Amino acid sequence: MQRRELMLGGLAAAGALAAPALVRAQALEKAKVTIAVGGKNLLYYLPLTIAEQKGFFKDEGLDLSVVDFAGGSRALAAVVGGSADVVSGAFEHTVNMQFKGQAMRAFVLQGRAPQIVLGVSTKTMAGYKTVADLKGKKIGVTAPGSSTNVMANFVLAKAGLKPSDVSIVGVGASNGAVAAMRAGNIDAISNLDPVITLLSRAGDIKIVADTRKVAEADRIFGGPMPAGCLYCPQTFIDKHPNTVQAMANAMVRANHWIQQAGPSDIINAVPEAFLLGDRAVYIDAFLAAKGALSPDGMIPEAGSTTAFRALASVDAKIAEAKLDLQAVYTNDFVKKANAKHKRS
Repeated sequence: MQRRELMLGGLAAAGALAAPALVRAQALEKAKVTIAVGGKNLLYYLPLTIAEQKGFFKDEGLDLSVVDFAGGSRALAAVVGGSADVVSGAFEHTVNMQFKGQAMRAFVLQGRAPQIVLGVSTKTMAGYKTVADLKGKKIGVTAPGSSTNVMANFVLAKAGLKPSDVSIVGVGASNGAVAAMRAGNIDAISNLDPVITLLSRAGDIKIVADTRKVAEADRIFGGPMPAGCLYCPQTFIDKHPNTVQAMANAMVRANHWIQQAGPSDIINAVPEAFLLGDRAVYIDAFLAAKGALSPDGMIPEAGSTTAFRALASVDAKIAEAKLDLQAVYTNDFVKKANAKHKRS
């Protein structure tokens, strides 16, 4: 009798352990989710890659697909067009989309600084002195309209140049960007790591503005400028709050993991193709970008104001707009995620 009771008790305990996972999976309003990203190999999106590669999304009961595009603007277009549910992209798109009448909201942060670097070619601009020298030149960005384009426009504006004073060329976020610079097809580049570290180490570019450094990013933008995040239409959040919470849980767990990881841990976790054929460069790039990655996924309260100011500086219509900057982000999901995944 005692043996039978012990066996039943053991089965009940096992069932209790399994039940939370089952309940969690059943509670998801949408288990199959598609995330669109522009340049997945970039360290800008490292938390997304870690959450995927380490199985953190699966642990939350999500059957998640990540679709890669040439730049953030194209990733956003995929969500607007209905072929993806969520964007892994630059925070300022949420402000821009509200201006366009489409409610988008960020719910977990990947980067607390843009990590975008503007560099000029040492080949075609050997005599470079100031940003004003870029007038009439070709600037390579990941994709027109992406955050790399916004960053370039912002730096130009501070030097008194308009977007129309330069030619913007989409070069992607990988080997194509490197090739375009080395071939002399562009005179400057606004891009991210590992592309920037690869070009810089080889002496192909001279760095003009570097927002991998949080302090410099704050100085350039005049306040905290949130960078990579997960954002989606407000309607998706309203209909699928448990699914959004599951994604936030996985991303916050990835943020925590990265902060405790060493270079070798990162190298072993990311796909080989992300290394652009040089592990040493990728390690250097990770060390340069680590400080700009979010430690906890929290979006700074002043971030939406900074993003609005940056967009307004290059678009007079946005400058005149009256926007609800509190509606472009929420930390509700992140707070619960941090409570769940407390760092040791």
